[in-house]
Amino acid sequence: MTSKEYKKQRKINNRLKQKLALIFVVIVLALVGLSVRIVYINETNGEKYTKKILQQQESNSLTLAYRRGDIYDRNGTVLATSEKVYNVILDPKVLTDHEELTEGCVDATLTALSEYFSYTKSELITIYNEKKTSSYVVLEKQKTKEEISELQAKMEEKDSKIKGVWFEEGYKRMYPYNSLGCNVIGYTVSGNVGQYGIEEYYSNTLNGTNGRSYTYLNEDLESEKVIHEATDGYSVMSTIDVTLQGFVEDAIDGFMERYANAYRQGEGGAKTVACVMMDPRNGEILAMASNRKYDLNQPYDVVANGLFTEEEAATLTDEQRLDALNGLWRNFCVSDTYEPGSTVKPMTVAAAMEAGIINENECYYCDGAQVVVAGQKPIHCAKRAGHGMITLEGSLMFSCNDALMQIAAKMGYNEFVRYQRLFNFGLRTGIDLPGESRTDTVVYYVGDDAPYPNLAIGPAELATCSFGQGFNVSMIQVASAFSSCINGGYYYQPHVVKKVMDSNGGTVEEMEGTLLRTTISEQTSAKVKQYLYSTMYGEVDPNGNSATGKKARIAGYAMGGKTGTAQKIPRGNGNYLVSFIGYAPYDEPQVVCYVIVDEPNSDYQPTSSFAQEIWKEVMQKSLPYLNIYETEEPPADMIDEYNATHAEKAEPEEENEGEETVKKEDSDEPIIDPQTGEVVTPPDLSGDPSIDQETGMLKDLTQDDDYPSDILVVVQPSLDETE
Repeated sequence: MTSKEYKKQRKINNRLKQKLALIFVVIVLALVGLSVRIVYINETNGEKYTKKILQQQESNSLTLAYRRGDIYDRNGTVLATSEKVYNVILDPKVLTDHEELTEGCVDATLTALSEYFSYTKSELITIYNEKKTSSYVVLEKQKTKEEISELQAKMEEKDSKIKGVWFEEGYKRMYPYNSLGCNVIGYTVSGNVGQYGIEEYYSNTLNGTNGRSYTYLNEDLESEKVIHEATDGYSVMSTIDVTLQGFVEDAIDGFMERYANAYRQGEGGAKTVACVMMDPRNGEILAMASNRKYDLNQPYDVVANGLFTEEEAATLTDEQRLDALNGLWRNFCVSDTYEPGSTVKPMTVAAAMEAGIINENECYYCDGAQVVVAGQKPIHCAKRAGHGMITLEGSLMFSCNDALMQIAAKMGYNEFVRYQRLFNFGLRTGIDLPGESRTDTVVYYVGDDAPYPNLAIGPAELATCSFGQGFNVSMIQVASAFSSCINGGYYYQPHVVKKVMDSNGGTVEEMEGTLLRTTISEQTSAKVKQYLYSTMYGEVDPNGNSATGKKARIAGYAMGGKTGTAQKIPRGNGNYLVSFIGYAPYDEPQVVCYVIVDEPNSDYQPTSSFAQEIWKEVMQKSLPYLNIYETEEPPADMIDEYNATHAEKAEPEEENEGEETVKKEDSDEPIIDPQTGEVVTPPDLSGDPSIDQETGMLKDLTQDDDYPSDILVVVQPSLDETE
């Protein structure tokens, strides 16, 4: 390359370098300017753009609600369910965007909303103007499909100008039977949070997982949607039978009405009435109720639930309202404790027999009282004059406190307390309901085992605990312990749910009866059953003592039971909690029913006849429903009642005028058992000397000359016990 060419090339390179340097400087200045601009925008309008991005994300991502599982009774009847509802959502931002494209959208949309919902157009205009930048304004909540269908149809019309309105799906908890079974079922609050009952205990099982719907722009700037479906919750089948539950609640309601204002004006039949029905073969709760009822569909309404009048409710503070509602929602059968009285005597007798301390041949002399601690007042029996000499069977049959104190004294502290714990007194049963009461601080312990000095058992405590005073229990504890006494000695954990199912009805888990322990032997259990049978059907003894449970008898059935009358603290004020617990049938118990009446509205409270009255009403309806039929001839003193009851059942229904009368005996229609669906063949009673062939009813055999005179007795009024 010549010198001239070299110089020329050098000039070209210098020019290129200058141009590249200039371009570099321009790019740097542009980047600096852009950075300055970004900083400026961020400082002045950063919050505005952040909100805009978040609003876009909100409008493009929707929650898909899961459906909470149902609660069924043991036969598949729905007790709690979730119905689909819709929230009406207004999107002012979308509405504004459409107004820019199509004039009149805002006016048409707000006019339509005012026509179908509870807003005036002026109210909607105010909402729209205040929320123009929002994409989510809830106008109405939990509307049914029928309530939104007209607006939906109008929105789908070809030339509709209604824009920016959509319907958010959700679910509303519904209870078809309102207050029935409220203590067991419970209810839910916002967010599918269970409160009380099965709804709370099994809340995580009943709840599912929300889904999500996402809308986004793909690479071609086309709108695409991705949906993650919601997972519905599991359903549960309870052990409750809605029919038995109805029998129990009807009996409680009837009692509260019958005895309202009987002694204490302005009050119902008692302070509290409660009942538990249980299957002793597996611990299943068949029914559970008290007079504390509330509508599950409106649990917070103090007026609708009968707590206050409209005027009274208007003056309540929030604290007063909540206190009243908490008392209503509380499940007495599980959460409250009380002194049980004589319904725990069978457990005392069973424990002493099982320990080999007493036997069936023993007798006890009752003179009406026992001086347990020298220098202290005697502890009295219900019969102040004394029962005289009675057998072990008589100690339960006549409910003798004196005999029970003698039995407990033979047992001593250690054995008595050991068997109390075997029967689960002082411990939780573990029932699958929330709020089960603690009773570890309301029972006695031996010596240094006592958590507090006042809970150390002494002679007086041993004596009174033997007949159910001085320590506290819950209803579910007594029902479970009693069941183990009459089912062969097997203590099953009580439970209210028998099965968990998926959303398609498939079984996820079955809750079979959980055997926790054996309390007594089958031989001891058989003896206790016999004694409890005598407590209802036993004859008057030579001393004139009567069986205390006669008022609960149901003619035609063999069953057993025990009365209870507990004096409340402070002693001597005339207030009592009375009770009755019994089972049926005698041979193979299928149902245990326990009734308590706290402070009956009467001038004379200490008689378990109040509880026996409810028990009998419940069991008279329940036994036929459970396919437990009559197997026994009625006692002589119940023949009139038996015939009257069966005459009512035999009365034909009134026939409609003009319809042809068809005699039942002439009909070829088969007789169908309504519970099993099987064809039943009635027995041939023609020629049976015990049946009146004209009326078809049982004869009063006590009027026949051939009736054995040695079993004719003078039926005396039942002398109920009073501890």
